[in-house]
Amino acid sequence: MRAGFRLARVGLHLAYGIATVALVYPWLAQAGRLALKRRWSRQLLEMLGLQMQVSGGGIAAPCLVVANHVSWLDVFAINAVAPAAFVCKDDVRDWPVIGWLVARTDSIFIERGRRSAARHAAAGMRAALGAGMAVAVFPEGTTSDGGRVLPFHAGLLQPAIDTGCPVQPVALRYRDASGAHSDAPAYIGDVTLWQTLRSIALASGLQVELDMLAPLTAAAERRALAAAARHAIERRVLDNRRWPPAGARATLDAGDSRIEGGAHELTPAENPV
Repeated sequence: MRAGFRLARVGLHLAYGIATVALVYPWLAQAGRLALKRRWSRQLLEMLGLQMQVSGGGIAAPCLVVANHVSWLDVFAINAVAPAAFVCKDDVRDWPVIGWLVARTDSIFIERGRRSAARHAAAGMRAALGAGMAVAVFPEGTTSDGGRVLPFHAGLLQPAIDTGCPVQPVALRYRDASGAHSDAPAYIGDVTLWQTLRSIALASGLQVELDMLAPLTAAAERRALAAAARHAIERRVLDNRRWPPAGARATLDAGDSRIEGGAHELTPAENPV
């Protein structure tokens, strides 16, 4: 009963999103579009029964947000905190409803099978960073079950180096009501979008944690930068303790934009390469 109610609300919310993106979004300035994405994403998480926990510093745009990748839900979790232009695989366009929305909300697509795809995507990333936006990528290039962090593709970090923008690592984790790791949102293997959505709706007390880690300046060579970002994220993801301690945890509310903070120099001690 509860899952059916949640899914019905999500269906109405998607319809509202389509109407808003078609009729309102194109006429808004950048600040208005970002505020709309943030509010819509927060509402989606709430309708699915997720509680969001945010720790660490803020995000200072323009920057390149890099995060581990578990689910399609990751996009909306990040957008709920700091709306960004996401770099997506081209096949996301074909997803029902969500693909249509993503394609019309500042996304940057990488087309499969084209030699020029990476170059075109990098140009789009540089343009968005130059316009003062946060750009978000999942350098693993695919999803995992959330219990590990796969190797990062360093080429996706090159636009940050080209534009001199900081790299903002974000560690994503999903927990159940007991605080244990939850793979309910995991979008891996042969699991379909609908199966993942239903699994999330059926979950009780599901939480998404976003740890905003210290930003890294993009002065390093891209492989070293990718390794440092992955190492920082992996330490959080593999830490089975609730982080930060409960007393230091902040629950996201509707007025918290988390757009603040500064850059952190990449030191040899933080660079595992």
